[in-house]
Amino acid sequence: MLFVTRRHGKVIRLAFPVMLGMLSQSMLNLIDAALVGRLGEVALAGVGVGGYAMFMLTAIVFGLSSSVQSQTAQRVGATATGIAQPLQSGLTIGLAVALVLSLWAWWQAPLLIGLINQTADVQSVAVDYFRWRVVSLIAIALTLCFRGYWNGRQRTTLYLRIIVAVHVLNVLVSAGLIYGLAGLPEMGPSGAGVGTTLSLFTGLALWVWVSLKGARSHGFLTHWPSLPTLRRTLLLAVPHSIQQFCFAAGYAVLFLLIGQLGTSSVAVAHVLINLSLLLILPGVGLGVAAMSLVGEAMGRDAQKEAHRWGLDALSVAWLLLTILALPMLLIPDIILGIFFESASLIALGKLPLQLTAVMIVVDAGALVLAQALMGAGAQRTVMMLTLGMQWLLFLPLAWWVGIELDQGLLGIWLIQLLYRLVNSAGFLWVWQRRHWLTAAI
Repeated sequence: MLFVTRRHGKVIRLAFPVMLGMLSQSMLNLIDAALVGRLGEVALAGVGVGGYAMFMLTAIVFGLSSSVQSQTAQRVGATATGIAQPLQSGLTIGLAVALVLSLWAWWQAPLLIGLINQTADVQSVAVDYFRWRVVSLIAIALTLCFRGYWNGRQRTTLYLRIIVAVHVLNVLVSAGLIYGLAGLPEMGPSGAGVGTTLSLFTGLALWVWVSLKGARSHGFLTHWPSLPTLRRTLLLAVPHSIQQFCFAAGYAVLFLLIGQLGTSSVAVAHVLINLSLLLILPGVGLGVAAMSLVGEAMGRDAQKEAHRWGLDALSVAWLLLTILALPMLLIPDIILGIFFESASLIALGKLPLQLTAVMIVVDAGALVLAQALMGAGAQRTVMMLTLGMQWLLFLPLAWWVGIELDQGLLGIWLIQLLYRLVNSAGFLWVWQRRHWLTAAI
């Protein structure tokens, strides 16, 4: 029993800094909204649209993080030389892809924003904000590589320290540029974009400084990455990037479906989704820890231990997410009352919120085991299962039950609960079959 407790403790120690870092990101989004919201609904809507467009672009390079992390963890476990080779490869690919993508997106900003929103004044704000934000895509891509490398070496506290520093700087600079404080120019909504971009490049500089101190002995910036490592990094990154992009697009389709139900359903759904995205962060953090632990065990060819790490992380996730979900299950009226004054909106959201609480717990299997599988190099399996469940099961059934059968928001949420259950069961089945053991990097 002591051995199990120590293993669980190791999972939590690795995951806790990642959880706090992700929580700070969620809080930052709320703070940014509060800052810009004082400028009016057009400014807030414009920044929201521009931010969503940036989120879609970021998804294209997101796979670099898991690719670098899984390769690094396995090299650490195998005590191989050149541990920083995956980092070098990721930085090379990230720089090339982000440079081309950011230039194209800056040029085509009106077209991209127009696909999301057709209101002229909102588009104007969104295009200006987005163009400032898209400059930071290079910093984001390279930062993802550094984060993956250090997480792969199980140094997750670095991520927490740097991201908190970046967020504090972001709030200060953005507030100054939005309102013209402390002698800074008053830029309105665009100031939020400038502040975020400056803080992200500052964060990148911190990652470079840390890596020059701690990764030079492992081959960082000592020679060009080898072609096999470049190829492997790209092959692992592409499935995860496709998965993230299509997953984000799936949420856009979901909101289009809910939009057909009326403004009240959209308002309630917006709150429910944001609450769930906030509360699943511990599961995501535990998944990141599992990715490193599974990868390191696979590098040592300790296959039974790799399998056990995934289940250890999953057991912690189930316990933690159950505790976090209980208030939504037991006092839904009070929680919804924080966001809504209308009794009708609270009534509309009560049962869906309770279903959301169950979803969060059920979703633990997918949250943890998907990343554990990526630690073993099974990114393609994760992509196929995740997107197949979302696009072939959830979205068609959500349309049929919620729209065609006229079951409304509650019908869509019941289907979403079924989807989460089947999705997690699918990942648990894949994990227990252990075919992923042959995917070693």
